[in-house]
Amino acid sequence: MKRIFSVVFLIFLLVITSLPAYAAAATNIQIKVDGVVIPSEVDPEIRNTRTMVPLRVISENLGAKVNWSDSEVTLTRGDMQVILKLNSSTAVKNGKTVLLDVKPFIKNNRTIVPLRFLAETFGCNINYRNLTVTVDTEPLFIDGVKVTALQQDFHMTMGSVVNQIKGNANIEAIYNNFVDNKGSKVEAPSDPTWSVQYGTGQYDFLDQEGNSIKRFDIYSLSRSSPEAAPEVHIYDATENQWYLFNDAAKISMYQFIDTATKNGFLTVISNSAP
Repeated sequence: MKRIFSVVFLIFLLVITSLPAYAAAATNIQIKVDGVVIPSEVDPEIRNTRTMVPLRVISENLGAKVNWSDSEVTLTRGDMQVILKLNSSTAVKNGKTVLLDVKPFIKNNRTIVPLRFLAETFGCNINYRNLTVTVDTEPLFIDGVKVTALQQDFHMTMGSVVNQIKGNANIEAIYNNFVDNKGSKVEAPSDPTWSVQYGTGQYDFLDQEGNSIKRFDIYSLSRSSPEAAPEVHIYDATENQWYLFNDAAKISMYQFIDTATKNGFLTVISNSAP
């Protein structure tokens, strides 16, 4: 009897002492997207052998757009649409119902979702090793050439700041912002000058060797009337053609850059501003 009690007590001790180690592993998981460790306001955790992450990590770093309606969230990227419901074991992918291994839930006022399901749904490769989940997203191709970085030259009154942005989702979002909001062709302004405003500047989409594949310049041109808002133009340097742009698209450009900075995808190459 004593021997049985001793065995049971030993097993109990082993279970108890193993719990802190498991908890530490669950709270020290890193999410790395396109080679960059992504900061998260809520620690990822493991449930039913699945890595669960805050929805913001998915939406911002996989390039998915988010739309909330009550307890239902719709994620869209390209021609793929996914609908998730809190505490539901099913999701809807392009109209088809699929089962989830783990239900989305709320943690610290954040929606937590299964990373592997969404990453693979949006065409990403995902691997788990040594408490690091690595997600590789699909790169952008322009005219058949792979884009590996975006270089932004932000012109100021005195000097300029040159940034390099990586992360395929960031690059694609900025490129699509140009393409989707490029207006009608216009004549070149008589004296275009840079205006020190958020979003203006030069944007170069670079290949693996650092050569420019496509370049857009954003200008805010002052109108004749002081009360009128500046007119926004873009110059397609590849085509040598000017187009109308819009202020909302210019502001979106700043927001994309802010997101890339916040998530660790922006590097300052040079800064000659005083």
